[in-house]
Amino acid sequence: MLQVIDLQIAFGDRVIMNGASFTLLPGDRVGLVGKNGAGKSTLLKAIHGDIQTEGGQISYSKDYEIGYLKQEIRGHHHPTLWKEARSSFDEAVLLEKKLKQVEHEMVTREDYDSDDYMKLTQMLVDMHARLDYLEYYDIDRKIEHILKGLGFERSDFEKAPSEFSGGWAMRIELAKILLKKPDLLLLDEPTNHLDIDSILWLEKFLSTYEGALLLVSHDRTFLDNVTNRTFEVELGSLNEYKASYSKYVLLKEERQEQQIAAFRNQQDEIKQIQRNIDRFKAKATKASFAKSLEKKLNRMDMIEVDVHDERAIRFAFPSSPASGKLVVEAKDVSKSYGEKEVFNHVNLKIFRGEKVAFVGKNGMGKTTLSRIITDEIKASSGVVELGYNVVLGYFAQHHAENLPKQKTILSHMEDEAPPDMVRSCRGILGAFLFSGDDVEKKISVLSGGERARVCLAQLLLQPTNFLILDEPTNHLDMVSKDRLKKAIAEYKGTVIVVSHDRDFLAGLTDKVFEFDNRRVKEYLGDISEFFEKKRMETFREYETEESTSKTKNTGNSQSASQNTQSKQDNTHSKIEEIEAKIAELEGKIAKLNLALEKSYNLADDNKRKMLQEDLDKQMQKWGDLQS
Repeated sequence: MLQVIDLQIAFGDRVIMNGASFTLLPGDRVGLVGKNGAGKSTLLKAIHGDIQTEGGQISYSKDYEIGYLKQEIRGHHHPTLWKEARSSFDEAVLLEKKLKQVEHEMVTREDYDSDDYMKLTQMLVDMHARLDYLEYYDIDRKIEHILKGLGFERSDFEKAPSEFSGGWAMRIELAKILLKKPDLLLLDEPTNHLDIDSILWLEKFLSTYEGALLLVSHDRTFLDNVTNRTFEVELGSLNEYKASYSKYVLLKEERQEQQIAAFRNQQDEIKQIQRNIDRFKAKATKASFAKSLEKKLNRMDMIEVDVHDERAIRFAFPSSPASGKLVVEAKDVSKSYGEKEVFNHVNLKIFRGEKVAFVGKNGMGKTTLSRIITDEIKASSGVVELGYNVVLGYFAQHHAENLPKQKTILSHMEDEAPPDMVRSCRGILGAFLFSGDDVEKKISVLSGGERARVCLAQLLLQPTNFLILDEPTNHLDMVSKDRLKKAIAEYKGTVIVVSHDRDFLAGLTDKVFEFDNRRVKEYLGDISEFFEKKRMETFREYETEESTSKTKNTGNSQSASQNTQSKQDNTHSKIEEIEAKIAELEGKIAKLNLALEKSYNLADDNKRKMLQEDLDKQMQKWGDLQS
């Protein structure tokens, strides 16, 4: 158990945490949410002991182990990925050596009834239990399970860790932490560098994790599928909700409404009491009654309405004159790096006004094709052509990472701006929550979310009619993601969004290009429809393989197999029906969210809540059938 009591954290005059208290027990899976800069990562660092606190207490038992995934990548010291992952069991290796020493001592001693011998016996039992918990006797299977779950192939196991890019290096670090099975997992934005398949695997892994979990994430769906509690960090306070993210949002709204109603009722009561005091205090016969009313007023506990951070980015992408009907066309495009072929013979067309999603596993070429379209890199063969009058704007995660660290935010913006836009830089930065002295901050001290906002602000320096946004939501808080989604939805030009964020893509795009096995396949519809189609296709492939296998079997084994398969098919069929309902509900909720952003309507809000309740029920049914 980990216990935090009255935690105080401050940087100079800025209060990050003012009296936070909570307890984490095994099985607690907590989502830590709040705006960029609210102090979420700082809280994780304090718990891990990386920073000093101003006051309060963080306590846990002596043998309590914490696994901490930071946003910064650590160095890897072993010659291969496999050996790097195996280093997670260093504790178990030492424990086994000690266990053998204890076994040897017990064999050579004969004082079986002594206290010392009994202590050795208990020590032996404890060490065996610990090794069993760490699954030490099944190391190879466990390492392979977790590495493959996070997207590594068998062919990667003997590669040097240095061969992997930053995103894959982060996966190595996550794998090592999961292999250790710590008592508490502190995960800071673990999905930022994962593709959808790896995210789904991690959801399943964490949802059954035996220890405690404290998770920072801006992925609503991931939080809903993994967490059972939510901690909100806002203006130095930590508020706890015993619910996953979507329910927390509703509970917070209800709490605010109840607070406001109670505050207004109390203010009405105070005004009525004050009126009676003013009326009766001048009358001798009522003076004592007036004084009793004054005492009642003084004893009243004043209701306060929680103060909330209402700041949010507000912007719209400027549009240039319309492009031609065909915005971009790829003709028989292939790309290789040495012997590694990323994709081959890609043909696609994107037309004016379309909003398109690029999805697929990491390394399948989504970013590579984006960079070919923007002419950052060249194709190995084939050609990519932009249409008539196309004006391109490009946001990429590597742009945020490569910002000039020694420049201030304002000086960087002014250097990037056309001459006629230099005077507008302060105003644009203000729209992205960089106001006053904030614009004089050096880029080197900015958080990941702040750097992402700087890159988004750059896109407003000149009008465009074609946007390519590569993982634009990484590091952005929930509110900023909603504002970005609204800006993209209202944008009149053409958009390609590379993202693994299902909630962000829902209801936003009208076409999906899937990158898989060096090919690019087109699907009409948004991401929810894509998932529905993909699940059906995958199941049909599974059925085809099974039917082929069945023709090779005879006799009783064939009958038993058919009976088993019939039951499996029935369950799979039910799962598909529920998944279709889930996709439909998610699409409806996403559209209502966009409508409510434009204009709040109580009827739509109530409808959204009812749909969310229905979605929760369907998700529960889905989980039961999967089990």
